Formats: sequence, structure tokens, C-alpha cells
Amino acid sequence: MAAKEEKKQNAIIETIKTVVYALLIAGVFRTLFFQPFWIPSGSMKETLLVGDFLFVNKMAYGYSYASCPSVILPRFGINIDAKNICGFLDGDNTRLFAGEPERGDVVVFRHPVSGRDYIKRVIGMPGDSIQMRGGVVLINGTPAPQEPAGFFEETMEPQGPEGRRPRCANGPVGDGGICRKARAIETLPGGRTHAVLDIGVQASDSTGVYQVPEGHYFFMGDNRDNSADSRLGPQIQGVGYVPLENLIGRADRIVFSSAGRSMLFFWTWRADRFFKAVE
Repeated sequence: MAAKEEKKQNAIIETIKTVVYALLIAGVFRTLFFQPFWIPSGSMKETLLVGDFLFVNKMAYGYSYASCPSVILPRFGINIDAKNICGFLDGDNTRLFAGEPERGDVVVFRHPVSGRDYIKRVIGMPGDSIQMRGGVVLINGTPAPQEPAGFFEETMEPQGPEGRRPRCANGPVGDGGICRKARAIETLPGGRTHAVLDIGVQASDSTGVYQVPEGHYFFMGDNRDNSADSRLGPQIQGVGYVPLENLIGRADRIVFSSAGRSMLFFWTWRADRFFKAVE
């Protein structure tokens, strides 16, 4: 009996060791190479839809304190911020093996105040002047051309785990109706293009001039009228200028996408978005 009991205890110890090793390997992989990211909101439509699941390339821009993952599980009372783990690296706005993002990259970054992970597109580089005028972005005084390209359409219904409904350009739309937004193809300096959406005239369509500080970046969502981004300072529910050290990585490719309330509902997966490149 003693030998049998000892064998059982050894099996339990080996199982625990296997789990610990697996968690350590996953932690290293997530910290150094790729971080999973689940799109919770519609600020980057149509490039990214609510329910898109992707891996962020953390090697693209090198490493900083923000490369350490935050573990936030409110249901279990877990709130471990990256600064709790790697805060000793914070404060100098530098990176190890640093690589500079390119204008037009879709980037995951830490919000300068809240520390939450955001995903937006790089519009302004260090030293740039940025202004919105009539819904068109001016970069260093030159408008980024927008070519009208029809409409982006989606069904009016609760989207994602948060159950938010989309905003529409075609007025109030009941559940099950078609929600439309004007669509245009924007071309940034350097020639990169992407789709932007417009819901209607609002205050953020025309702004003063933003002067991007050295070592910082200016981000905007592609769904321009439904994005809290660098057009609003971080103290008023926006993002403001984002320091280099707050960048986490570049979004390169969608792995899969779920139109339902959970990524586990495989019957709601969008077949046309498997391994779709992020442009």
C-alpha cells in the first residue's frame, strides 16, 4: 500500500510540474514573441471587426516594460498589470532591439493613463503636425486623399461579449436592419491605403493642429466617428500622444473571427476571415 500511495503522490507531483512548465513556456512565448488579442469594439472597422482574434507580433518593435503581459480577470479578482512585473523598465521611453513603426501600421499599445491595451492605426510620426478638417486628415499640412468607395454594411444587432450595437449613418435602425456607413479609401504619405468609415458630421471631424512630440505617435481608428483615439487627450476618454515604450506590437494577421458573444461559439465563426492579413 505504501508503494502504491507513493506512486500516486509522484504522479500528482509530475502533473503539477508539467502544468507549471507549460505556464512558464506560454508566459515566455507571450512576452517575447506573440500576444493574443481579441477585438472588443468597432473602432477599427472595417479593417478589424468585433470578435476578430489575432496574434500581435511583439518582435516588430523590440521590447519595453509594456511587453510584459497584464493578467486581468475581474471575475476571479485578478488584476496583475505589466508594471507590477516589469515596472523597473518604465520611465526612459526606450526599447530593447527597438524598431520604429511605419505610418499605417495597426498597433496594439498600452493606454498612457489606464494601462489598458488599445489597437489603432499609426497616423502621425514623431515631429509630425496632424489636423482633421472636414473629416479629412492633414499630415504636415497636406490632406491624405480619400476616394469614395460605397458603403460598409452590417446587421443591426448586439456585437461581441459586451453586446454593443453599431452606430449608423442611415439613421436609427431596428434590430435585424441594415446599418450603413460611408466608406472611403484613404492614402497615407508613402502610399499605404486602407478603408475609413464615416457616420456623419461631428466635433472630431475638424480639430486644431496636433504637434506630435519626439518619441511619441499619433493614433486613429479607421471607424473615424466611433473611435476614442489621439484626437482626444488621455484625460478626456481619449488616448493622446502614445510614447514609444508603450507599444506592444504590430497586428499582422487575423487568426479567426467570431460574430457571436464568445469565440468558443464555433458556429458563429466568419469563414472569410481565417488568416486574413491586416492591412
